[in-house]
Amino acid sequence: MSDKERKIPVPKILTEGHLHPQAEMLEIPIKREKLYIGIPREITLQENRVALIPSAVATLTAHGHRVVIEAGAGQKANYTDHEYAEAGADVLYTPEQVYQASAVIKVAPPTPEEIEMMHPNQILISPLQLPTLSDEYIYKLRQKRVIALAMEYIKDNSDTFPIVRIMSELAGISAMLTAAELMANTGGGRGILLGGISGVPSPKVVILGSGIVAEYATRTALGLGAEVRIFDNNVYKLKRLQNLVGRPLFTSAIDPYILEQELVTADVAIGAMHSKTGRSPIMVGEEIVEKMKPGAVIIDVSIDQGGCFATSEVTSLEHPTFVKHDVIHYCVPNIASRVARTASMAVSNILSPMLIRAGGAGSLEHYILANSGMRHGVYAYKGYLTNEYLGKRFQIKYTDLDLLLTSNL
Repeated sequence: MSDKERKIPVPKILTEGHLHPQAEMLEIPIKREKLYIGIPREITLQENRVALIPSAVATLTAHGHRVVIEAGAGQKANYTDHEYAEAGADVLYTPEQVYQASAVIKVAPPTPEEIEMMHPNQILISPLQLPTLSDEYIYKLRQKRVIALAMEYIKDNSDTFPIVRIMSELAGISAMLTAAELMANTGGGRGILLGGISGVPSPKVVILGSGIVAEYATRTALGLGAEVRIFDNNVYKLKRLQNLVGRPLFTSAIDPYILEQELVTADVAIGAMHSKTGRSPIMVGEEIVEKMKPGAVIIDVSIDQGGCFATSEVTSLEHPTFVKHDVIHYCVPNIASRVARTASMAVSNILSPMLIRAGGAGSLEHYILANSGMRHGVYAYKGYLTNEYLGKRFQIKYTDLDLLLTSNL
């Protein structure tokens, strides 16, 4: 059989198509808007942090974005106006000018007076400190029709809370160092050293929770030589914590009897329970606090979500403690402000990459709505309350954000 006979006949229509002109498929470029970010000076709760440090501002301005900052905003974190100006920021001298920005980033919730300076469709990124929250606050945000995100509810691609994580690392270390100060005579305590020395029994530390705060508090306490007791109902997280610390620890599920036994003999109790959606659970009733040692120290790191001790009340850095039932309570929601420069760098390291990605997505609003982790942080959207917990707490109608966006298509 010849080669010609061995060939399989192919229809002409299948071979001549490449000779026909083809439609050119050009990529339609996304219209990219330059971000306009405002950083006001914090005026509440003795807040010392600043949302973006000069190096982050320099990166944003290098990408063509505009950053305006109120004079003195970084002063308490030891960043000067000159450093911000050198980084490319516009230093403004009135908050009204800063609030003209399309996005405002704060490390403390805005006051009612600050909300009055906002405008429709503006994006607000700030913490949502539940103990200080009021229905008036929610009403004013809705009235202004802004898009409000709670920093502590923003998720990243690994489904974790990056702002909460980095602040939790800092808060865990800071909580133990603060406890050490308060246990001393000069701090109002019984004159106990938070550490182990030869021949003297080590103080006992009880930690509620086994997340990031608990991990770093445990590392610090063990490093100083204290005994640590950790309680959590999530056995997986307790196991994870032991693996991370690298040694066997006293861990327990939250059994009321065992927890009470440990608390009444504890020198320090740390509240480190975090809620993903709303208020942190109250794990210790007032009757147990009454039985604790006189001069014992409670540090409720969960106070920004309501606290996990029934006796906890919000305090400030100016007046950080109060005594109830002879127990010293430290309930500062912005505990990281004690080390403002380190905390500012930590927050800025999380926010600046997000903002740069948002600039590449076309606009900050588009980035927020297209990213499920960012959407998780939205609690108010152009006049609508979109957080279920807040809706139930204040008896305000709330609307699911995804449903709201779908209905607006």
